[in-house]
Amino acid sequence: QVRLVESGGGLVQAGGSLRLSCAASGRTFSSYAMGWFRQAPGKEREFVAAISFNGGSTYYQDSVKGRFTISRDNVKNTVDLQMNSLKPEDTAVYYCAADPLYMVVRRIPGYWGQGTQVTVSS
Repeated sequence: QVRLVESGGGLVQAGGSLRLSCAASGRTFSSYAMGWFRQAPGKEREFVAAISFNGGSTYYQDSVKGRFTISRDNVKNTVDLQMNSLKPEDTAVYYCAADPLYMVVRRIPGYWGQGTQVTVSS
């Protein structure tokens, strides 16, 4: 079992940057693959980025490649999403997710955080 709490959302102008952080509880954080998803108003939740249990592999949605970077710290039990060159279409609630399997965390992760709002103004 793992509990996830996101932070770092806010309002930023287009072209700006934000760093989201997700703090995970539990002693087995390092055995979980982690991911970030987002949901814009009126749209379905979509995958953004994922990272394997040891940080050796990462995977991104095409629209964020080169702009977003996912990273993790298995000592601090955190996973971060650095978002640069933000666009208004990045506006959404961002959710942290976890699953024991890297291939699953990109699709139907077993654990979710409560979400944090990111708003990008034009």
